[in-house]
Amino acid sequence: MTSVGTDSPVDGIVATVSIVLSLLVAVWALVAAVRQRPPDRVQFVGLAVLEVVLLVLSVLALVAVGGGDRPGEPGAFFGYLVTLVCLPPLAWVLARMEPTRWGSAIVCAVCLVAPVVVVRLQQTWEVLGG
Repeated sequence: MTSVGTDSPVDGIVATVSIVLSLLVAVWALVAAVRQRPPDRVQFVGLAVLEVVLLVLSVLALVAVGGGDRPGEPGAFFGYLVTLVCLPPLAWVLARMEPTRWGSAIVCAVCLVAPVVVVRLQQTWEVLGG
């Protein structure tokens, strides 16, 4: 049985909150899309809160790197980190450009991608043991 390192800055409560929040916004957006509703205020507020949580996660990761910790795959790690903080604003812009049910579908899709990127971020940190 292998143990995941507990010293990773991208594991823990902030990562869990970002994953759960992202999935909640995705479900809300999916319901809106199925009901043929455009993105609503709840989706946009959810995206904003998700962005704040992802920025906190990014700051924690950057502080750890500044303190001497190194991710296992630095190139992939920083690529995922940049992608992660760009996802909610991208969803917001695209959903505003498409004020139909497809805007809600865009929010849903992006919010389903964000947890995958968080998990990949964790995996690239842990490649060499953190």
